[in-house]
Amino acid sequence: MNFVTTPDGVSIFYKDWGPRDGKPLVFHHGWPLTADEWDPQLLFFIGQGFRVIAHDRRGHGRSSQTDTGNEMDTYAADVAALTDALDLKGAVHIGHSTGGGEAAHYVARAKEGRVSGLVLIAAVPPVMVKKDSNPGGLPIEVFDGLRKALADDRSQFYIDLPTGPFYGFNREGAKVSEGLIRNWWRQGMVGSAKAHYDCIKAFSETDFTEDLKKITVPALVMHGTDDQVVPYDDSGPLSAKLLQNGTLKTYEGYPHGMAGVYPDVINQDILAFLAG
Repeated sequence: MNFVTTPDGVSIFYKDWGPRDGKPLVFHHGWPLTADEWDPQLLFFIGQGFRVIAHDRRGHGRSSQTDTGNEMDTYAADVAALTDALDLKGAVHIGHSTGGGEAAHYVARAKEGRVSGLVLIAAVPPVMVKKDSNPGGLPIEVFDGLRKALADDRSQFYIDLPTGPFYGFNREGAKVSEGLIRNWWRQGMVGSAKAHYDCIKAFSETDFTEDLKKITVPALVMHGTDDQVVPYDDSGPLSAKLLQNGTLKTYEGYPHGMAGVYPDVINQDILAFLAG
């Protein structure tokens, strides 16, 4: 397996598939998942001639189970260590949910020439938690509830979330995929309970407003109107407005995990963005 070691000694697992001379796409997974979340996208884009890279965030999956550094500054620094080690140039960074926050935080700080684009899919920016500057956000009690559910019975919690709101399988008429649910649970349980607990604060309370304002590369913001995890009105449209070169693509009725439920649609729309 491939690993890169960060300056503080953490091992970050990554996949690096496809032609080394292909345009690099770097995928950032959601909480509490792993690079495996992106397998449908990795296989598709290899077939289109791209080089695809996906890593397990520290404390997640096959990376080191850290009890420190589980916040956005360190996550972005870990991505920088990976992109430096692979010497990626002109990469497009694609992030889902928490991974969208991580991607934006990294792209806003990336070395010149490292990045050529950004895709945010059902991503947490600009900021999730409700506060005076974000009156449309979710109350802190929502995230306290996530922490309690994780601490009380993480295994059951990691069955309930994908069975219900994550993929929209709790909606009438939804076509439920038992495979997606089991794969979600499998990925989540491989990671560190401590890192996952800490990451709830990172994805819910980090304010990415200034990051978004700094980003000048072309950016595609993709968000579903039936996102029950990161509500549409307080996320996608606001991020697109803050980005200097952002485009919003809205998906009527799509859930939070839309790249898993509708990979064919999402893959084609990302491909169109890359071609443009």
